[in-house]
Amino acid sequence: MRQKKESPIVKWALITVSVLFLAVMLVLPLCVVLFQAFRQGVNAYLEAVQDEYTVKALLLTLEATVAAVVLNTVFGLFAAWCITKFRFRGKKLLSTLIDVPVTVSPVIAGLIFILVFGRQSILYPYLEAMDIKIVFAVPGIILATIFVTFPFISRELIPVLESEGTDEEEAAALMGAKGFTIFRKVTFPHIKWALLYGIVLCTARAMGEFGAVSVLSGHLRGKTNTLPLHIEILFNEFKYIPAFAVSSILVVIAVLLLVIRSIVEYRGKKNEE
Repeated sequence: MRQKKESPIVKWALITVSVLFLAVMLVLPLCVVLFQAFRQGVNAYLEAVQDEYTVKALLLTLEATVAAVVLNTVFGLFAAWCITKFRFRGKKLLSTLIDVPVTVSPVIAGLIFILVFGRQSILYPYLEAMDIKIVFAVPGIILATIFVTFPFISRELIPVLESEGTDEEEAAALMGAKGFTIFRKVTFPHIKWALLYGIVLCTARAMGEFGAVSVLSGHLRGKTNTLPLHIEILFNEFKYIPAFAVSSILVVIAVLLLVIRSIVEYRGKKNEE
């Protein structure tokens, strides 16, 4: 059977369209951010990124990101292991619930947390008695970040665990290996690249979260503002150079995370081969 030859015109047309789209939608905005950030010189840039409120916003962003990544890594491992290794009623319901944060708007998620933990909630008197403040406080920021990044790690692990099956774990168990030893020696080597990939995606999503955090934060400068919220405030105050300077921090972090993701993806595919 004769193989159909590719048309060079179609090939180069598709390549040209793809390159132009990426240039206009991705490369150009990033270049504009960096250009605007340094438009008034290095000193103005350094003054903006070293500002007290910028530093506090960065630290809060990192705090929320670390908390979200750690907790979602633990939950992602447990959920993926439970869904792929055991049979039980409600398994599909659990799998569906994990995807809820992806389908629900982050703004709606923030409103839900306000209804659950705010002053009108039945939980509020108990939280107040224990001196626990969630809405318009750092715990609310962390909860919102955890919620929106909930499925990222488990959804990377589940397909890998399903493709591996349970034969190796069962063989190790028959040979007398204990649960943690089976996980460390048999399961983990198969999922380590998927786990790292999920952690990178979770980190990237947590760093840039805006909607849910915006609703729960109260926009208290220096207290509950993350970097995205701080950028919004600067922009609304017509402080464009500081806004773009602070934005460049997120741009650099995003590029680094993309590089790390590409490396992890490449190593994972190479490991499979």
